[in-house]
Amino acid sequence: MKKQISAILLAGGSGQRMQSVVTDKILAPLGAGNVFTHTLQAFLDSEIFYSLTVVYRDNSQRTALDDSLSTLKMEAHSINWVAGGDERQDSVYNALQAQSQHCTHVFIHDCARPLINPLAILELWDTVKCDGAAALAHPPADTIKRVAIANAHQRCQLEDLDRSRLWAMETPQAFAYPEILKAYSYVQQHKLSITDDTAAAAMIGLKTTLVHNNTQNLKITSPADLKYAQWLLSMGKEVEN
Repeated sequence: MKKQISAILLAGGSGQRMQSVVTDKILAPLGAGNVFTHTLQAFLDSEIFYSLTVVYRDNSQRTALDDSLSTLKMEAHSINWVAGGDERQDSVYNALQAQSQHCTHVFIHDCARPLINPLAILELWDTVKCDGAAALAHPPADTIKRVAIANAHQRCQLEDLDRSRLWAMETPQAFAYPEILKAYSYVQQHKLSITDDTAAAAMIGLKTTLVHNNTQNLKITSPADLKYAQWLLSMGKEVEN
């Protein structure tokens, strides 16, 4: 059976750290389009997806996202629109439930990472079709310390961590569809709280292969991030992680 791969693009984040510089960071101007269209174009350029699902925040955002598609050559692709939930994990679960019964693999990506490289997507595909669960990640450049108390703005004991075993997680994260649907169903049923898709997979004992991404995959969370992304595009540079 031919593998049918779907991309879930999460566009409904609140963007609270943008300091009101833009009303919606996913719709913020970037290059010749906006953050959303840059993200979507990378997935189109990979040429492996039969289905594209966009998770939106509200009807007003959906209309704006839909309008911005006019800048892209969608060709045979159409968008499957899914309303988001209260939290990221609720949005992912909604999107997973909306997939076709013929879906074999799914890539889950935060639209706030508009510089994702199509070649990184293809490398992730090469891994997930063999291992069943894979995620882009990179080793942290900084020394990471762990503290014993939540408030680190006071004197406390610093614990050294083995940096060779630490990875900074990125998206997309890709999975065999039946397995990640099972994982998110478990998370929802038991009312668990998770921060990314590999955490959901781990809840049912699913192991994930990390794919080292050495290209820039900036997550836009602040006005400075948006300016940096714009600079990278204007310079035509791909900066290594």
